[in-house]
Order: sequence, then C-alpha cells, then structure tokens
Amino acid sequence: MLVLTGFLSCDMEELPQATASRVAIFESASGLELYSNSFYEILPSPYDGVFAIDDNSDLVARNGVDTRFMPNALSPTTSGGWSWENLRNINYFIENAEESTVPTKDHYLGLARFFRAYFYFDKVKRFGDVPWIDRTIDVDDEETLYAPRDDRFEVMEHVLEDLNYAISHISDKSEPTRTLITRDVARAFKTRVCLYEASFRKYHTSYGKEGTASKWFEEVVKTADEIQGYTLADGPSAYRNLFLQKTPNSSEVILAVTLDADLQVFSSRNRRVISPTYGNRPSLTRRFINTYLNIDGTPFTSNPNYKTTPFAEEVKNRDGRLQQTIRMGNYRRTENGVPVIAPPNLDQAYTGYQIIKGCYDERFPYDDESRNENAHIIFRYAEILLNKAEALAELGTMTDTQWASTIGALRARAGITGPSLTQKPVTADPYMVNFYNNRFTDPVLLEVLRERAVEMITEGLRPDDLSRWRLGELFAEAPMNGMYVPAPGEYDLNEDGVMDVCFYIGKRPADATASIFVDVTSEGVGRRVLSEGDHGEIIWNPGQREWLDKKYLYPIPEADRLKNLNLGQNPGW
Repeated sequence: MLVLTGFLSCDMEELPQATASRVAIFESASGLELYSNSFYEILPSPYDGVFAIDDNSDLVARNGVDTRFMPNALSPTTSGGWSWENLRNINYFIENAEESTVPTKDHYLGLARFFRAYFYFDKVKRFGDVPWIDRTIDVDDEETLYAPRDDRFEVMEHVLEDLNYAISHISDKSEPTRTLITRDVARAFKTRVCLYEASFRKYHTSYGKEGTASKWFEEVVKTADEIQGYTLADGPSAYRNLFLQKTPNSSEVILAVTLDADLQVFSSRNRRVISPTYGNRPSLTRRFINTYLNIDGTPFTSNPNYKTTPFAEEVKNRDGRLQQTIRMGNYRRTENGVPVIAPPNLDQAYTGYQIIKGCYDERFPYDDESRNENAHIIFRYAEILLNKAEALAELGTMTDTQWASTIGALRARAGITGPSLTQKPVTADPYMVNFYNNRFTDPVLLEVLRERAVEMITEGLRPDDLSRWRLGELFAEAPMNGMYVPAPGEYDLNEDGVMDVCFYIGKRPADATASIFVDVTSEGVGRRVLSEGDHGEIIWNPGQREWLDKKYLYPIPEADRLKNLNLGQNPGW
C-alpha cells in the first residue's frame, strides 16, 4: 500500500492510459482494493485526532488562542487548506474503474464516491464556494484549471449524490473490525452531512435557502432509520470504556482507526490532555459543566445556589457521564501500575475540570510520550441517535416514542432516571436558552442540544455545530470559567482529607500543605483570577479572542488566488 500511495501522488493526468501498471490496478479486484486503500489517508490522523478539534470551541478552556479567533492572525496570506491532490487521486480512480471489467468494480466505485463526498464536505465547510471537479484535469485544460468556483449549495447536492451512490453500491453493510468503509459508514456520514447542511440553510439566512432546509432534515431521519443492528454499549463505565479500547466496541462503533505499536502508529491523547508542557492543556468550562443534569433528570441549574456550589458538592448525584469525562472524587490513576489518588490537577487543567475521556489511567509513558493505542473513533451509533433527534426536533415531529429511543436511551445509559427518559420536555430550561444566546427556544430542541454537547464532547463536532447554527460569537464570548472558590485558601477537592490545591492572592502561603498552588492575584494573558476578586469562579485568560462573521469561511489562500484570479475571495477577506 505504501508503494502504491507514493506512485499515485504523481499527476494522474500524465500517466499513460494503456500501461501494464494500469492493467494490474484496474483489471483485478486486488488492484482495485489496493488502490482504494490509499483513500483512507483522508480520514483524520489518529495522532492529533478528532479529540483535539473541540479545544477550539466554547466548551473548552485551552492554552493560547487558535489563529482563527486571534485578532488579525487569519488572513489570505496565512490561510491554508486549498489542496486538491486527494481529489485528483479519487477522480483518476473513478474514471479508470468505470472502464474496468472486474465484476466487483461497483463496490470500489462506491468507496471512491464516499471519499469524494468526504473530501468535498470538508472543503465546503472551510471555503464555501469551491470548484466541483469530477474528472481528472489535463494540463492544457485551461477552461477548468482557471474556472471560477461553483456555488456551495450546488456542490452539496453533488456530495449528497455521491453519498447515495456509495450507499447503493458498497457491498458491505458492516464488518466486525469497524475499520473499513461500509454502507453503514456511508449512512452515518450522510446523517452528519445532511444535518450540517440543513442547519446551515436554516440559520445562515443571508443565502435565502431557509425553505430548502427541511429536505435535508428529512434525509437525516430517513437515513438514520436505515442504520440497523447497532446498540449503545451498556454497563456502569461503558461510556468511558468506548474510548479506551484498542479494539473498537462493535456494538456501538461504526468506524474507527485502530493503532498499532508494532507499526509505530500511536495517538498523542494522554500527552495532549494531561502534560503540563505539551499541547493545548484542554479542560472543560463551568458554563458547560452546569448543563450536565442531576441523576434524576432535573437541571442542575434549577438549584438556586448552583453558582456558588464548590466542586466537591457540585459533582455529586449528576449524570453518570460527568464522572466518566472529568476527574471527580473517587478517580484513581496508576503510576507504573501502582494505584494513586488523582484529584483534579490545576497545574494541568486551567478550570479544574480535568478531562479523562479517552485518556489512559496509567501515567507512564502515556502522559509524557505520544504512545496511546486506544482506537480513534470516527463514527458511533450515539451520534446517529443525536442527529436523528435534532432533525426531528427541527421538523417539529418528535414523538415521545422517538424521544425515548434517542435522547431517553442515551440518558438511560448514563444512569439518569425520571420522566425525562420517556417524555419529551414541554418547558424550555432558561439556562439553556441563555446558553445559546436565545437562538433556540423550543424545549425539545434545547434538550437535544444539551444531550449532544454532553454525549459528544471531545469528539470533534462542536466547532461545526456552532458554525452551522450561526453562533460563531460563542467562540469568542463564551467565558473560560472554572470551579467556584469561596475564598483564597486550601481545598480538598475529592474529600479524602488531603488538601489538593491552594488558591492565594499576593504572597504564596508558607504553611499550606496542598500540592498545587494557584496564584489568582492579577489578571493577564496566561493567568487566572477569581471572578469576584477574592472569591468566585476561576476565570482563565488564554489571550484575546475575536469573532467576525467573515470567519464562518476561511479566506482563499492568496498564493492560490493569484494562480487563478477567477477564484475571487470570500466576503470580508
């Protein structure tokens, strides 16, 4: 496969059509399979995988500010991503495979069309209008090489066509390793694509496409119902265990990238989340933690004292996913196999809500070296349920039965009890209305969005969600807030009788016994203060963040625009 991939990186239009190499590839099932394996390189890299995408969202406090949100950092000269090599590779395959006499060629054509849809969905999200190219381009084809971009809505119709073709022609419905593209993978991706497009058309009203959104929401529901044979993994720690297994859980996982120490294929997940010197050092915000329900299904924020509840108390009797997502009272790690008590470490987590989802409990060597081997999940059944639920809520057709089989099922897996498992809500939670800047007021939709954020955190969907809902301002305005601190002093975060952290103003206390000291004396980039001066929530300052609506689309890179002035430039850039 590596040899073939290198060969295919050449300009495909220059490859002679009648050669022994072409016959070997396109006139045998093994050749078609080998070539199509090269498409998998388009999937997200497991090393710095989808788990890092949510670092640039409203739910996560991180080290520094991404270029997209830093004032004056993103521009046509700093933009990137205008690369088309993967598309050339796919189109060359399609053109030649269509002429093949191999009986199973339709399966491989389905794979190629899936990956072309995958490629174009990424490009449309990033740049909006892009050129739709469905064939290899000759070097002298100036009409195509220097053509203007095509309308993004037309391109998305082509994406939908490709996905429907893939679903119709890929021969495998599913396969046990969950590492290959199957019909169900194509269906899963289609629900994601259609949900994005439906919301984009509904909420980005300047395009005048609101009337076409329902069609895409309906496609989500129809396609989600076609995905059969999967269940939510069950058990007290099933949610967290999904992300720790080297072999994907085939009951819930639809597609994953597996890692292999023998091949030196690793993930950096522990290191990027836990190391105090590497990566973004992400931790969850209190604004988001507040959205986790109580275990009885009632909102945590219905407690009139929720704003001033200290960490040790606020995490009790909550949605079971909270304990499987962040360090809480009874969390334990190991160091070289030796168990150690591990309360939240505020040297590593700016807000105190320290992520454990997807991170090994063993410290060595994973915290200091990029050697995680847990499977990198791309699609799982829980997302399908959420995509369907959101589409039903947007269409206004959600029934109690559908609620129970989607949102209720996810909450039941998390250990939540009460009527919220079987009955859709009738009253909007004011905290959630405010959480989304009054964009949504429907009680059913708001609860679906609560569930989506809680269930899918660190799975790379949140930035796209904010973009499709046209809530980009939250990238810059959402507070990077942390646990509530009643006053400077020492705190036992896990109630084991040992002081874990000392917050101080001015001089560091000499008699404190805590292992971690946090200076909350003064404001500034890279510093923490308390929201009310001598008490309040931790407020982390990663640096200045800025949102401008032009940032919904990246600028066309200047170097590429100068090669083809007909590309134009996105509005505002």
